[in-house]
Amino acid sequence: MAATLFDRVDLRVGDLPKVRGLYDALLTAMGYGRIVEDGGTVCYYTPGGERSAPFFGIDQDPGHRVNGTRIALRAQSRLDVDRLAAVARDAGAIAFEAPHVCEEYTPFYYAAFFEDAEGNKLEICYREAPAL
Repeated sequence: MAATLFDRVDLRVGDLPKVRGLYDALLTAMGYGRIVEDGGTVCYYTPGGERSAPFFGIDQDPGHRVNGTRIALRAQSRLDVDRLAAVARDAGAIAFEAPHVCEEYTPFYYAAFFEDAEGNKLEICYREAPAL
């Protein structure tokens, strides 16, 4: 049986309304358009997905302090990175780095880097398999 790396992302933010627009736009564009809210929590699920399917959750925590952690979200192609990066940029991403090949990682790594309005670090990436 293949292991699944994550069950969910459980991101903490100090001010949920401040960052919400970016996540609503980006995660919906990634196919996580079923949004469930409960007080200071919002969760993004795939529409029609099982209750046990992986999801992305954000919890308001007024004591949260941004750190150096980065969440990398996987795209399906370079064109998908470009599309999703444009969604993030247009939805208010800050510290935006346009999509590019990240030679320092590998010549097959294509990504865009940005932050939400609080400074939580995010990335949209695609790793190509090298030609044999």
